[in-house]
Amino acid sequence: MEIIEADHLSKSFGSFKAVDDVSIAIKEGEIFGFLGPNGAGKTTTIRMLTGVLTPDTGSSRICGIDIHKNPLEAKMKMGIIPENGTVYSDLTAEQNILWTAKFYGMDSVSRKKRADEILSDLGLSERRDDIVRNFSKGMRQRISIACAIVPSPPVLFLDEPTGGLDVYSRRLVIDTIRRMNDEGSTVFLTTHNIEEANELCTGISVINKGVIIATGSPEKLKKSFDRANYVEIAFEQPVSRELFTQGGISRAEPHGDKWRLYTDDPDKTVKYCAALAEREHLRILAVATSTPTLEEAFVQLTGGA
Repeated sequence: MEIIEADHLSKSFGSFKAVDDVSIAIKEGEIFGFLGPNGAGKTTTIRMLTGVLTPDTGSSRICGIDIHKNPLEAKMKMGIIPENGTVYSDLTAEQNILWTAKFYGMDSVSRKKRADEILSDLGLSERRDDIVRNFSKGMRQRISIACAIVPSPPVLFLDEPTGGLDVYSRRLVIDTIRRMNDEGSTVFLTTHNIEEANELCTGISVINKGVIIATGSPEKLKKSFDRANYVEIAFEQPVSRELFTQGGISRAEPHGDKWRLYTDDPDKTVKYCAALAEREHLRILAVATSTPTLEEAFVQLTGGA
C-alpha cells in the first residue's frame, strides 16, 4: 500500500521553477530518502506534500487523503519536523510536548505519560523544566522531534533532521527515527547527507534542479555506477608491476604500501593474487575489493552539483 503519494507536482516562484513534475510513491513501512544538493527542490517538495505550499499543478495524498482537499484530516496522520524546527522558545521542554499532545486531542493522563516516555527516550528528562530558549541547537532539535512523534503518527516527515548537530544529538535522532519506523511509522527524510541516507533508507529518490533523476534502493543506485572495480593488495615483500599482467588485471598502480589492481572481474583477480603469492612465496598482509559508494552515485547523477 502506498502511504505517501505525489502525482506530477510542480511549483514555481516567479520565473524560477523549483519543482518540475515530481511524482513519488512510498509504501507503508519504508524509510524513504529524498536526496539532492542544496537548492535542488527538496524542501519545496516536502512543503507541498505536507500542505504548507499549494502546488501549481499536481496533487499529493497521505494515507489516501488528499492533503489540499482535506488538509486537517491528512495532517492528523503525520508528524513533521521542518528544516528550522518547531518549538516554543518560552515554554519548557515538557510544556512543548504537552501542548502538542493537546492539539492531537490526547487526554491529560495520556499526555503526561507520553511526555515522560519521549523525554526519557531523547535524553531530556533532567531538562524537562528548563526553558527551551536556553537550549543548544541539538537540544532544540530533539524537542522538535519529540513534538513530531507525540501521536505516534503513521507518517513522519523530516527535513534535514540532523543538519549541524553534534555527534551525540545526531545519534539520538537516528535512533529515534529507527524506533519510530519499527513501531510502524513510514518515514520521509530529506537530506544531502549521503552517509545518513545509506545508513537509514530502504528507498531513495535523487532530485536535481527540481527534477527527480533517479529512484531505487541505495544498493541499486550504487551498483548502477560501479565502473571502477579494483582490488587492493599489500605484500610483506616488495613486488614489481610485471607480476600483475594476468588475472583479469587491466592496470596496476602503486597506492601507498599497496597495489591497486583495476579489473572487470574482482573474483578472478583475487584468486590470481592468491595463486601468485603461493607461487612466488609472498606473504599477503591485506587484500580488499572496492565497492561503489552512494556518494559516488550521487555525484555522478547530479554532475557534481
